[in-house]
Order: sequence, then structure tokens, then C-alpha cells
Amino acid sequence: MPEPVGVLHEVGQGVAQELRARGLPVTVVTALGTQQDEAREALRRVQRADGVRVVLMCMHSVLLGGEEQRVLLEEAEDLGMTDGTYVFVPYDALTFPLPYRRVSYPALANNTKLRLAYDAVLTVTIDSPDRNFREVLQEAKEAYEVPAHIDPAQVHPLFATIYNSIHFLAAAVEATRRTGRWVMGTSVAENIRDFQLEGFCQNFSVGEDGDVTVPYVVLDTDNKGDHLWPVYGLDPGTRGLSYRGHRVHWPHGSSPGTDAGCWFESGTICNGGLDATFILLLFLLIAALVAAGAALACYIRRRIQQAQLMKGPNKIILTMEDLTFINTQSSKRVDGSTSLAGRSAGDTKSVKSVTAAPDNTNVAIAEGAENTKGNSHLPLLLLLFNQQGLVASVQGDWVWLKKFPGEQHSEVKPATKLVFCKLRDLRHENVNLFLGFFHDCGIFAIVSEHCSRGSLEDLLRNEDMKLDWMFKSSLLIDLIKGVRYLHHRDVVHGRLKSRNCVVDGRFVLKVTDHGYNELLEAQRVPTPTPQAQERLWTAPELLRDAALERRGSFRGDVYGIGIIMQEVICRSAPYCMLGLPPEEIIEKVRRPPPLCRPAVSADQAPLECIHLMKQCWSEQPERRPTIDQIFDQFKAINKGRKTNIIDSMLRMLEQYSSNLEDLIRERTEELEIEKQKTDRLLTQMLPPSVAQALKMGTPVEPEYFEEVTLYFSDIVGFTTISAMSEPIEVVDLLNDLYTLFDAIIGSHDVYKVETIGDAYMVASGLPKRNGNRHAGEIANMSLDILSSVGTFKMRHMPEVPVRIRIGLHSAYRIHVNARTVAILQALQEGFKLDIRGKTELK
Repeated sequence: MPEPVGVLHEVGQGVAQELRARGLPVTVVTALGTQQDEAREALRRVQRADGVRVVLMCMHSVLLGGEEQRVLLEEAEDLGMTDGTYVFVPYDALTFPLPYRRVSYPALANNTKLRLAYDAVLTVTIDSPDRNFREVLQEAKEAYEVPAHIDPAQVHPLFATIYNSIHFLAAAVEATRRTGRWVMGTSVAENIRDFQLEGFCQNFSVGEDGDVTVPYVVLDTDNKGDHLWPVYGLDPGTRGLSYRGHRVHWPHGSSPGTDAGCWFESGTICNGGLDATFILLLFLLIAALVAAGAALACYIRRRIQQAQLMKGPNKIILTMEDLTFINTQSSKRVDGSTSLAGRSAGDTKSVKSVTAAPDNTNVAIAEGAENTKGNSHLPLLLLLFNQQGLVASVQGDWVWLKKFPGEQHSEVKPATKLVFCKLRDLRHENVNLFLGFFHDCGIFAIVSEHCSRGSLEDLLRNEDMKLDWMFKSSLLIDLIKGVRYLHHRDVVHGRLKSRNCVVDGRFVLKVTDHGYNELLEAQRVPTPTPQAQERLWTAPELLRDAALERRGSFRGDVYGIGIIMQEVICRSAPYCMLGLPPEEIIEKVRRPPPLCRPAVSADQAPLECIHLMKQCWSEQPERRPTIDQIFDQFKAINKGRKTNIIDSMLRMLEQYSSNLEDLIRERTEELEIEKQKTDRLLTQMLPPSVAQALKMGTPVEPEYFEEVTLYFSDIVGFTTISAMSEPIEVVDLLNDLYTLFDAIIGSHDVYKVETIGDAYMVASGLPKRNGNRHAGEIANMSLDILSSVGTFKMRHMPEVPVRIRIGLHSAYRIHVNARTVAILQALQEGFKLDIRGKTELK
């Protein structure tokens, strides 16, 4: 359209707005002047736009002297846009009858570039089938209705349109006047329906709805001359396009697209659309085909799912052939008479027991391929499931099996499979992965991922594991994120407790046992009545309604989170601080007042966390926060610290490593202390060289010593002193005295052999040889001991002096009594005997 001045610019904006209102895409709306640069830039914008195929030119026609249109078309020819890629349509010709019969246009005859460019132009104008504008003007001149000197070029192209409009209004007013009614807007509007009118140079009709049907014609050039030729016209009867005898001449013989093929077939009438009945039938046919296809797809998908449930490497219905059971508690019983390993070789299936190398657990491996639905394995399975669950291995991965109540489940119900498909799609780092079902010999069990750290309850009871607040908050945020994921998928846990929260090897908490109640209901298994200690996590409103307790609720899960928070914060069982039996606690929770809740000290966790915990176990369910509110509040409690799985894992591993280091350091110190005690004990009992040889595990070789000196002493009157003293006083006496002696011998080259009662025996010259100094060392030591005894006082009898009797001996001497001498002499075997004289013996 031209520059933003004048009527045509406003017309162009209105046309674009009207086209958009009717759902037609208008990509580019641009204005240009008469300069080549402006026209080129406008065409560049058209080229850069996607999907443009028709260019509507809201400007004066170049055939009637429009300069902007001439510049635009010549630039389009230079840019190669008139090769059939685009169709150019002049808008102004729509408002008046452009002459084309027996009319030549000098603009095309005198401008070769324009004539070539105009080959890409389709002109749509009001048709004048009998006479054109110039012929009518000439007849008016001859009738002296207009001055004879007026040239046709001096008459505005809209003259005929204005004439027709005035003629149309006059005809409507005359029709109203003939009815005898006042000439008013409403009465005139009622009389402009269903009549024919002869216009300036063509006829047009008005329908019953008041719409005017104007004959339009599509004009085209043949790229050779300066004439326009009609190719299609609007058929008033069918309101479609009728062929006028000339084909559309496209540049290079190719049209812009194929969606308007009926334009290019000679003799074809385009009726403007399909019949409504045909469209309805076509729509119904397509809808039926789509419905049938969807039903077939659902059927095929269900069959594929059923096949996947039973066959293939990813099947989820597992049997004895698929599992390797690992049971440490009942390993001895499996090996005994109840084990199927002891069955005869003729049995159709057997189970053999194999000892696992890492932990000496027994593994029962199912073998054989026949009679998989029989009951030959029932005794062993009942034995393995004696604790309602066990660990097994599936293709090398450890899994956990939780047995359903009852012992005879003939089949997996279709509703159970649907619940499984729902649970299988639950995948989150804080939700334990649901792997499938175990179904064999009438026993039905859930198969889920095994977590090596056990349950949260086990972790909290492990006193060797130190849990600071960061560790606890990481476990709690994992719990909250897991429950939040379930609630966002409309899954109610219904059995939330610390035993149903497991911890894997990376200390990531995962919520498990979700969907258990749904599976029980789908499998039509009677729900067993839980014990009182299993209901400590159950909300009060659920305790009052057995049916609601089986289903569970979102608010009930929030209550369970509050009780688990108390367990984690206090590292204790629920309600343990009340000191009441579980049955009484359940009764108090079910029937308040008074309100029965755990008591948590304010210094055990941040106050915000304790407040959140108390909100979670509110008596009114509507007053409990939602899981999203709990998540947001707990993030605020952590003060923006990251709580993703990687950070939590690193913090947990660091804490665990620190715990291990402290534990190792403590155990190492204890070991070192015990080692020192052992060393001291060995050195007190044995010579150091002998003790060292024993510690090294080497044999002790006997040694020969030429000569040593022995020291032997005892307490004079020890028997009397012992009789006058208590046993503990005797022990204190000997301990004090020998402690004194031990301190003295530490400064001499001597070795204490032993102490027996009040006797004290010391040697020098062994085990360390010292030449002839052994006698001197023993003598000096004896003098020191004798001197120290002179000042020694007994604690319980300080007034009684302590006296000791000391004897020293060197070289080889064997003391015998008189009777032995007589016997040896009588034997006459060469024994040499020396008389020592009289010696006082003990």
C-alpha cells in the first residue's frame, strides 16, 4: 500500500484487518513510495516472510497511471519474484469495472519490463459483459448527456461504482414510495431485497437476504500483447467460477501451488466448496475410522502388556525359576529335612542349597522346567516367607519380596495388573522402584528394589551411626519429596511409617510399600487387622473409620510424616516418651480429649521444624498443611541449602566417613592400650627376649649361662601378720611392699623372676649377661631394699616394723637335708656332698 497518507493507506490497513478477522493469514503489511529503494525494501520483506504466495497491491492500477504499482512490479521483475513464485493482485480494480473488451493499454505496450512483470498479475474486477466503460461514455456523448470534449481518461474509474450506488439507492426509495410507506431507513432496507438492477455498464442482482451479487471477472495477459483476457468469471447461479475460454498464463508455465487446481482446468466450474451433507458423512466416516483405530491400538497395547507380564526378559510375573532366594535366618532349616534339596532324583523340580562366599548365607536355587504350578515348593516357600519378606536375586540384582496375606492365590486378577501398570510408572529417586510380582505355588508377593541400609527405623536404632541435624534434615527432605511425588500423581500411600522408608547404600531415603492397599483390594485379598504398634502412625480420623483406614488419605499421609519427624528428631520410637502400651496410645489418639501426641524437646531440632511437625499431626485434617506447603516450609528451614540427591549423598558420605574415622581411632586407641597391657604382663612374667619371641611367633631357643646370682627374700613373721589382718589389708601390704621393691630393682641390672606370696625372687646375669658384675648388682640391690624396708610402714599396722630375710647365692649349689645325704651315700654312685653347717630353714 502507499505511504501512510491518503485513503488507499487506510483501505490497505482495513483490508488486512478484515482478512485476519476471517481467519486468513496476513504475514506482511508494508507501505512504500514511488522510489525504487522503498519498493525494493518492501519486496525484500515479502521475500523474508515464510509462506507468502499472494501479494495484494492496495494502490492505483498501473494500467490507469498508477506510478507506485509500476515501480513495485518492475522491482519485482528485477528480484525474480515474477517467475511464478508469487501472484500479484491489484486491489483497486475490485471497486470498479476495468475495461478489457477491445481495449489496449499503452503501459503494457510501451514498457517491456512491465509487460513481463504483469504476467504474474491476476486482475479481479467488476465485469461488464456487454459494453465497457469507454463505449458507454461514448454513447452518452452522442446523446449529449455529457460534454463531447471529455476524454475517458478524465473520468475517475469509480464513476461507474458511484453511479451504480446512487441508482441502487434511488430504486430502493422508489420501491418504498410505491408501497405507500414513509421513506425511512428501516422501510428502505426492507425494499432492497430480491430485485434486478441495470447498472452503468453491467447488471447486478439483490438476493432475499439483501446481499448484492456483482459479476466479477479474472483478467490475465498472455505475455505478448497489451490486452487483458478474461479467464474465469463469477457465475451468479452457482456462485462459483466459470471458465471464460482463456487459460491462466503462468510465468514459465508453472503455478504457485496445487490447492487451486480447478482454476487451471478449461471448462471446469469451481462451486466454492463441498456439499454440507458430504462433509458430514466424510466427518462421520473419519471419526469411525479413528475410533476403530484407537480401539484396535488399545487392544494391541493390552495384548502386548499381557505378553510382557508373562514372557520376555522384562517380564514382571516372576516364578521360582527366575529368583535366587537368599535367607540368612532360616539357612539351617533349609538344609535340613524340609529342604527340597533332599528330595529324590525323580522329583520333577528340586531346590539345592549353596553356601554364598561373602556372608555364608544359604541360597535356594530353583531348577527344572516342569510342574511350575504345582505345590512341590510350597513347604520351602512358606519357610522362606516366615517373616513376611525376604531377599532374593533376579539376574544378579538383589530385590525384596513382601508376601501377601494368605497362602493360595490362584491367579493375578486383571485389576491387579492395572494397579501394577500404575505403580510401575512411578519413578523417582525417593520412591522405591516397583519391579513386579512373585506368583508361584499359590504364594503372591510384591517384588521391589532392595536397599542395603535397611529401613529408616533400623538406621535410627543403630547407635554406632551418628546423625547430626544436617543428616536428619536430608533424610526428612527425601521423605517429603517422595510423598510429594506420590501425591502429585494422585497416589495415596496409606501405610506411611518409618518401617516403610528404606535407605539405600548412598543414604538416600526411599518411600516403599506404596499402593499395597490398592493391590490387596484389586487382588481381593482380605485386609488383615494391623497390630496396635503398627497403627501408631495412623491419623485419628482413620482410626475411627476402618474402611477409610484401608484406603488412606492425603491428610493421613501428612499425619504419618509428622510422627516420622518425631522419630528422626528424637531417634526413638513413636510415643516412647509417654511410657504407655501401644493399645492405650491408640485408644487415646482415637478418642480425645485429652489430645495424645509425642513430646519433643525444643532443643532437639529447629523451632520451625518442631512447629511444622506439630502442624502435621493436628487433630483436624483440614488444619494440616499440604505436602507442597510442607516442602516449601522445610526448604525455608534449611535456609536455602541445596537438598538434591548428590549434595545429600556427599554430606552423608562425609559424615559417615567422619563417623568411621572416629570409630577407627577409638578402636585403635583401645587396641593400643590392650597391647601395652599385654606387653607389660608378658615382660612381668617372662624375660623381654622371650616375650618378644612369643609376640613374633618364633620359637624360644634354650640358652646356657655359666654363672648367675640369685636373690631370695621373704617377710619375717608374715604368717602372724596375715592372721592379724583382713585379706584386703594383706593384699595392700604386699602391693605396697612389692611396688617399693620394683622401683628399686629398676635402677639395677637385675631381672625379677617371680613373687610367690611374701617371697620375692630376683636374678642378675640373665637373661642379659653382665660378666662377673651379677653378684655386685644383687648385693647393691639387697642393701637398697634392706634400707628402704627400714622406713616402710604398713597402712593398717604402722606401729609394727617390717623385717625381711634375704639370701644370695651364686654358682651351682644343691641343698639337701640329712636324710637325703644318708640315702645318696648308701647308693655309692659317686655323689659329692659338702657339709655347710647348721642353717635355719623356713
